Amino acid sequence: MNPAETTAHTRATIERLVAFYTELQPAHLAQIDQLYSAEARFKDPFNEVQGAAAIRGIFEHMFHRLDHPRFVVTQQVVEEDRAFLVWVFHFAFRGEATPRTIRGGSFVRCTPDGRVVEHRDYWDAAEELYEQIPILGGFMRWLKRRANRA
Repeated sequence: MNPAETTAHTRATIERLVAFYTELQPAHLAQIDQLYSAEARFKDPFNEVQGAAAIRGIFEHMFHRLDHPRFVVTQQVVEEDRAFLVWVFHFAFRGEATPRTIRGGSFVRCTPDGRVVEHRDYWDAAEELYEQIPILGGFMRWLKRRANRA
């Protein structure tokens, strides 16, 4: 495949992946085997796993811990077998009414068979999550101010 064909092939894979994430429901988790290769690697600030089954486990855990998790992909760049997605993740912790958001991005690499082989999420856990927790958040904001003065 030439680079233009590879990019077009990857774009189709990314379209399926974005549709999966924007419509994500517990019943859809069985589709992960069709989207991710058996040897796929997934990494985010809290997890590093390999294999479609392990990736499915991360999302099963997410649905147990969070209410109304929802991804909104706002931008995407696709080149040859790689893509970068910019997204906003909306959720609430189970039992809390406070809506929360995390802004981040994902680097994705695809295989010729149209599945994801590498998925790495980038987001600032300190700013997007820890600073929102009452006691820990105050400490994190103080630490950030202190580091910025140095």
